[in-house]
Amino acid sequence: MAVQMPSQSHSRRGPLDVVWDYMTTTDHKKIGLLYIITSIVGFAIAGLLAVAIRAQLAVPDNTLLTGNAYNQVLTMHAAIMIFFFLIPIGLFGFGNFFLPLQLGVRDVALPRVNTFAVWLFIFSMILIIFGMWNGGVPGVGWTFYYPLSVDANQTGVAVMMVALILNGLGSLLGSANFAATIVNMRAPGMSLWKMPMFCWSIFATSLLQLVSLGGLTAAALVTYLELKLGLSMFNGAIGGAPVLFQQFFWFYSHPAVYVMLLPYLGIAAEIASTMARKPLFGYRVMVYSQLGIVLVSLLVWVHHMFAVGLPEAWQIAFMIATLIVAVPTGVKIFNLIGTLWGGRIMMRTPTYWLVGFIFNFLIGGITGVSLGMIPFDYQVTMSYYVVAHFHNVMMFGTAFLAMGGLYYWWPKMTGRFMNEKTGLVHFWLFMVGSWLTFLPQYFLGLLGMPRRYYTYPEGNFLWNELNLVSTIGAFILLAGGIVWVWNMLQSMRQPITASPNPWGGFTLEWTAASPPEEYNFAHDFPTTFPSERPLADWEKNGDKLKPVDPKSIHLPVSSPWPFLTAFALLLMGYGLSFGWFTGWHPDVNPHTPNPFASAVLYASIPLFLWALFKWAGTREYDVPVAHHHLTKYSNGFMGMAWFIISEVGLFGVLIAGYVYLRVKGVAVPPADRPAIWLASLNTLILVASSFVIHSAEGAERQHKMSRFRLGLFITLVLGAVFTLFQIYEFSKFGAESNWQENLWQACFFIIVGLHGLHILIGGTGVALVYYQAMTGKMDKHNHGSTEAASLYWHLVDIVWLFIVAIFYAW
Repeated sequence: MAVQMPSQSHSRRGPLDVVWDYMTTTDHKKIGLLYIITSIVGFAIAGLLAVAIRAQLAVPDNTLLTGNAYNQVLTMHAAIMIFFFLIPIGLFGFGNFFLPLQLGVRDVALPRVNTFAVWLFIFSMILIIFGMWNGGVPGVGWTFYYPLSVDANQTGVAVMMVALILNGLGSLLGSANFAATIVNMRAPGMSLWKMPMFCWSIFATSLLQLVSLGGLTAAALVTYLELKLGLSMFNGAIGGAPVLFQQFFWFYSHPAVYVMLLPYLGIAAEIASTMARKPLFGYRVMVYSQLGIVLVSLLVWVHHMFAVGLPEAWQIAFMIATLIVAVPTGVKIFNLIGTLWGGRIMMRTPTYWLVGFIFNFLIGGITGVSLGMIPFDYQVTMSYYVVAHFHNVMMFGTAFLAMGGLYYWWPKMTGRFMNEKTGLVHFWLFMVGSWLTFLPQYFLGLLGMPRRYYTYPEGNFLWNELNLVSTIGAFILLAGGIVWVWNMLQSMRQPITASPNPWGGFTLEWTAASPPEEYNFAHDFPTTFPSERPLADWEKNGDKLKPVDPKSIHLPVSSPWPFLTAFALLLMGYGLSFGWFTGWHPDVNPHTPNPFASAVLYASIPLFLWALFKWAGTREYDVPVAHHHLTKYSNGFMGMAWFIISEVGLFGVLIAGYVYLRVKGVAVPPADRPAIWLASLNTLILVASSFVIHSAEGAERQHKMSRFRLGLFITLVLGAVFTLFQIYEFSKFGAESNWQENLWQACFFIIVGLHGLHILIGGTGVALVYYQAMTGKMDKHNHGSTEAASLYWHLVDIVWLFIVAIFYAW
């Protein structure tokens, strides 16, 4: 269904204008481009580090990259490739650019939160790379296993933990934003069961992120606290369980494999349907299989730990779950093949990447099933067989669809086509290079070569030859990467010639101009969506798009405050990494912080609060705008409701770890633990504050603003009293005890201290609403952040009830 759009008018701007535009933008498409560009930079850095690794292993007893330098390169390669390429480009790059377009809306539910999230992502990458010039990067592997991560000879671990936490926060905000957008903002008439498959894949991935990311956050947080304060749940010297770290870490990091897969399965479905000129084969089955992957992937993390000595019943249960998760994953492959089967396939560059993915991922999936078998896993764990499998799934599986998505949507994003012949050269270099690189590693693993070693001796059967072939493959991949970048840059020198629907696609993004205007669509859509292919359905039924005057469209205004708030967190992260309690170098006295970093830390706090209050005090729209909601809930409430799932996950993981240690009998409460009477008083204060803020919400709905402001003020006072009591309790208990020698006290300070941090966060949220109310920023068109702040405050209160039960009463 071709649509003639208004002509593009892109005036030439200077570099500073472009930089300012992208710093302050709330346009989901520009934010998507920021994610994509940053991810490609991350891919380039990680790829060059991978070539360095293979150059070292090309021949035996090589000295190009040895010892801890090799470990550092290995760590940075894996961490950047996973957290700054594979996860963000699919979920947040393509997701930000195309989710609103496919839903037929003009932006995401929370545009400014979107800006804040992308800059958190960018700044977290800057922070982790900046560690290279501040005492080195960690050599602990991307898994940063305990106790290696707290070894005094390691540098840069603290900054890696802070960067992962900041990156995780941005990821959670983005995931909650996507979920709120899908539930609350679809085009009128588009039900969930009529969404394009890519939208379903973003929804499923967002759910998985929100539920599971607490595991990685908990692992990073406790590692950081042990480095800085000696607080640990893993330290065996005081009864902690080092293996508990792996439970935390893999609870997220195996689902992360599916976070790296699900968005790309959605991209695969879009390419397959468009290029085969036919509907998806088994649309509902594809949706159910995606949701099935989300559910079962949360139950398989222990298969990374078969060899650590867990009970046999645990191992067998997780082996079965591992085999089960292969079923919905395999169903998706059959859906893609069924979609292509019998279609009038256009063999263009995106199609090649799709077919390459199906073949490569099938091999990677089969080897994954083999690793799920306990006896076989015992034989090859920590060998190059695992390296080959992981890269088979991720590099020449999932990453092939990242490339396919770029070639497929490049005309829509830029208005230009990449060169078809150059694209095929890129494809074949990657296809041949991937197999040459990783197929030999399967055999090396079976022949006994361990992973993560920087060298190997002369004389092992076929090790020399297989490693040399693998290194040649890596250089072929490097050549493919150069061809890819050349193709993108060359395309940008061409004029904009792409029509709105160059591939003849069937989803709503193909009705927008190429590239889309800031307002996305200069038309309204019919309100009937017979299937997930609305353009084909409307063309068949004779339905027309209704033109809209672009001058009547109002969009959120650009704002520098989300950027500045994220920048303040970058400074705070730098200060927390290098200037808080512990110096950045092991030769420095562990209680002597870096003075410059400490100054940056203390300066970042007022900057953060100033930017945050300026953000809250600036209205999102220049003019009153009626918001489109499919539910009775506001976007702010909906976004916070989804985000709270992640907070429940974080506290759930930490509390589960504590309960395990307590039941095991190693976390024994001291006789003089904090008194329950003070905890009971604090409980009364917090519960009362929940009732007060709930009453204030009701007053706002009734437009009784004086009562509303009074309720917010009382809530803040009660929160402050609670905080003062907690500070008194912490000071007293900390002076009487040594958490570095008692596991229960360490768990108490970690979990109760984290709750205290959430009290400060929640109180800040309430203070922002109070500021909005006092400065007249709230009226019938601008409702402020009341619902979101109130919901978060209720969460903080509920978590406190669990804390009282497990630490004070039990």
